[in-house]
Amino acid sequence: MENVGVFDRMYQKAQRLKQDALALFFAYRDPRVSGFSRIFILCVVAYAFSPLDLIPDFIPVLGYLDDVIILPLGIYLAVKMVPPDVLVDCRQRAGEVYTDKKPISRAAALVVLAIWLLLAALLVYWLLTVFRLIG
Repeated sequence: MENVGVFDRMYQKAQRLKQDALALFFAYRDPRVSGFSRIFILCVVAYAFSPLDLIPDFIPVLGYLDDVIILPLGIYLAVKMVPPDVLVDCRQRAGEVYTDKKPISRAAALVVLAIWLLLAALLVYWLLTVFRLIG
């Protein structure tokens, strides 16, 4: 029966991360947040709301690395960059509009897709070079 408590706590933490991601969206738009923090927050929020993962989930172990470690760590660090009074305001706004439906950022999805296409092009170029099919 202790496992039920563990899963409940994990679920609550996951819900808090989702709500914090939305709060970070509001913090990004707040003028009281510094420039560097805004850039970092923008990257974290865009990735959190992107329908594509940088590491696809079908890759064993590594596929869930971003969902379990990278994204929560990014959200944690971004939250630490926001001034406490701004964070309180943004969490309150996020709590008012929060739903279980995940917002989607198509722009972030395009960035992730562009990264994958660039990596694929570099791999093809490297393979062609290794097998001496090009210059």
